[in-house]
Amino acid sequence: MHLHEGQPVLRGGAPLAGARTALILIHGRGALAEDIYGLGEEVSAGLPGVALLAPQAADSAWYPERFLAPLARNEPYLTSALSIVAALIAEVAKAGVPFERIALAGFSQGACLSLEFAARHARRYGAVVGLSGALIGPPGAPRDLKGSLAGTPVYLGCSDRDAHIPLASVEEGAAILAKLGASVTKSIFPGMGHTVNAEEMGVVQRLMRTLAGV
Repeated sequence: MHLHEGQPVLRGGAPLAGARTALILIHGRGALAEDIYGLGEEVSAGLPGVALLAPQAADSAWYPERFLAPLARNEPYLTSALSIVAALIAEVAKAGVPFERIALAGFSQGACLSLEFAARHARRYGAVVGLSGALIGPPGAPRDLKGSLAGTPVYLGCSDRDAHIPLASVEEGAAILAKLGASVTKSIFPGMGHTVNAEEMGVVQRLMRTLAGV
């Protein structure tokens, strides 16, 4: 595997300078930025002033092991991946979009990365969306988390029997994020595969409408 610095970022929607809100999209393992960029286009269709940014992971994976592996086994790739998200958020904020109108959304491995970033860098964001994901690390791992998500809307959508994401991990992550001050909404779908459904898309669309001021 390679580290992620220097990989391309797919950009579109409203120009960042003057954008009302921004949606940063994090793809899953084995996928491309283009794959999740389409989701961003769908949930922001018809909304004014939404900038879209989707970074590409080196070798199409943000970290090599499962998200449940001991953290050290996913380094230095995890730290590199988190730094990519941090750099994009800093770029968006510098362009004039306030943190409370920046949304971060990911699917699968990208959902895990998005949620982990929010937990480690707690502040008020526009929204954080984890579709088929959970916080990174073994169950019950000690966490030294600081700061507050200060009411940030966090949406978690997952199957009750996802082959990659145990329901217990989703529940544990929801509790940790709530303790950090997030306003957590959770949708658990019986028997759904490792995918994104129309109900989840509708929730993300409503979050983006709110951030766009529509």
